[in-house]
Amino acid sequence: MQYNDITYDVRGAAAWIAINRPDKYNAFRGATCEELIHAFNKAGWDKSIAAIVLTGSGTKAFCTGGDQSAHDGAYDGRGTVGLPVEELQTIIRDVPKPVIARVNGFAIGGGNVLATLCDLTIAADTAQFGQVGPKVGSVDAGWGTALLARHVGDKKAREIWFINDRYTAEQAREMGLVNKVVPAAELDAAVKDWTDKLAQRSPTAIALAKRSFNADTDNIRGISNLALHAVKLFYDTAESKEGVAAFNEKRMPDFHKFT
Repeated sequence: MQYNDITYDVRGAAAWIAINRPDKYNAFRGATCEELIHAFNKAGWDKSIAAIVLTGSGTKAFCTGGDQSAHDGAYDGRGTVGLPVEELQTIIRDVPKPVIARVNGFAIGGGNVLATLCDLTIAADTAQFGQVGPKVGSVDAGWGTALLARHVGDKKAREIWFINDRYTAEQAREMGLVNKVVPAAELDAAVKDWTDKLAQRSPTAIALAKRSFNADTDNIRGISNLALHAVKLFYDTAESKEGVAAFNEKRMPDFHKFT
């Protein structure tokens, strides 16, 4: 597959996958998801690869979720909601290699969910985290809610989803969403330090450990698949469409006129 929305580089024993849409704050569309799925499969089953790094191009954003300009009741690809997001989320968990989120900027909405799904997260001190779903007539129920609660606790996860504040990298580390925070200039070195260490570890032991961790939360997969079908029905409503329209028109939405 030829990549247009992402880049794929091998550095030592690590595959670096970057969403390459900096003009869109690395928001993903249908094609982006397809390329990410292909790249994760490519790296995940390559025996010469010991770790996978997921990041975003540029300095402003890791990923800001689904591209709202490609969303009008459904996104511009396949899948339950017009994005094969369930496949992307699944492959991040299922590849037998540790996936490190290299968060270089905004990790918002679906981007925050991707960081949550990764096995490890290293963030620049300039990074910001948060959810925006209820502000734009959307929600990522499943991994985005239930797995987030496993990381940060139930009360904090509800705050993140209901209030939609943004959190600094250090706040994210304190709540358990991030493993390590470093100065932005040291981000690549910090990621390389961990990928170098992972290259020295037993790949079978690492794969077994990852699958063991996943087994404890794999029930969320069913919740997520069910929720995506409900979200698709929600996207067809006037209430959800108001959120997308308000975002694109840069105004405050008026959801309650539809309830």
